[in-house]
Amino acid sequence: MLTPRARVELALTHRQPDRVPFDLGATSVTGISASSLYRLRGALGLPARPVQIHEPYQMLGKLDEDVLDALGVDIIGLGDDSTFFGYPQRDWKPFTLFDGTPVLVPGGFNTQLNPDGSLYQYPQGDRSLAPSAHMPAGGYYHDAIERQQPYDPEMLDAEEWVRDMYHAYTEEELRLLETRSQELFESSARALIGNFGQGGFGDIAFVPGTAIPHPKGIRAVADWYMATALYPEYIHSIFNRQCEIALHNLELYRQAVGSRICTIFISGTDFGSQDRPFISPEAYRALYKPYHKKLNDWVHAHTSWKTFYHTCGSITEFLDDFIEAGVDIINPVQISAAGMQPEELKRKWGDRLVFWGGGVDTQRILPFGTPDEITADVHRNITLLGQGGGMVFSAVHNIQSGIPEENLLALVNALSD
Repeated sequence: MLTPRARVELALTHRQPDRVPFDLGATSVTGISASSLYRLRGALGLPARPVQIHEPYQMLGKLDEDVLDALGVDIIGLGDDSTFFGYPQRDWKPFTLFDGTPVLVPGGFNTQLNPDGSLYQYPQGDRSLAPSAHMPAGGYYHDAIERQQPYDPEMLDAEEWVRDMYHAYTEEELRLLETRSQELFESSARALIGNFGQGGFGDIAFVPGTAIPHPKGIRAVADWYMATALYPEYIHSIFNRQCEIALHNLELYRQAVGSRICTIFISGTDFGSQDRPFISPEAYRALYKPYHKKLNDWVHAHTSWKTFYHTCGSITEFLDDFIEAGVDIINPVQISAAGMQPEELKRKWGDRLVFWGGGVDTQRILPFGTPDEITADVHRNITLLGQGGGMVFSAVHNIQSGIPEENLLALVNALSD
């Protein structure tokens, strides 16, 4: 039997492993909600314990070693201790989710409910600032709050926007990455993915600046998308400077983690909607592709890493351009979106792209289907996408809250068949 690391290596190089590698929880887009993880622990017969919420924006749970072992997970993520709201993952404290799930949240997480039962989060955990995210009463995760101030289009400052968002790695951050990558690599045979993420040009999740005390420039979602057409020089200036910092940090990252990682998460920017591309291919080529190519070219020239790009939705119109830009891996492979049939994806692009995802439909089948439907969906997708290598099994984006326990077990059992 292959080691997890060897299994992943074969899959990423389009060679047939002994089974399709499995990822759950290695990234912020291949994770599982804390409440579903808590129920999964019970379904697996593991001791009940509060789940650590390592990603508080989406309320994702951290998989402990006993869960990784029980599931046969092949990949783990290398990350730092930052969060979407700017406070660190430490000083854990108890909290109870709206559905009654016991969890542990970072010390900066606001646990005080509003009079209407909702919850606010604050930049860097500082409650003297205006809240930057909101979870409605009974909700499962947070929505960003737009705090955009009035701006003069003639005075937009791209450098100011980037300075709020990105910086060169500090010595402390690099030491953490080096030490943590060594510990993870030496303590486990699992493959490592580096959660870098600094090539997410225009990633709308970050535009509102939930970690920034006083975000400046264009920060409203609708205004940002319009700005790509109205103020392209401003957007290009932001992307240019972001790219410069990312290239600088890639070299530092390489020095810190070396060949201990096999894959690097570059971008989480979405380019597809449910039934069509989000933008035109021409807009992608003009605004995003040059920057993607610069980062991917650097990675391929200086490392053995594969580049991982997350984009939801119907994206087949971009796949040839992604390949030209040097993208190795796409995620989440949203097989429920228009034109994203697994058999067509594999036939047209399966020799040039790795499909990291597409394992089970999380919109309809996993939450609402029967265990038999889940089993059939998993087996079909593995057969279609995994033939000859080139697939890492993961659900289509994160596994959400409210999944019946029997459905979670059906997913686990289907993978072991």
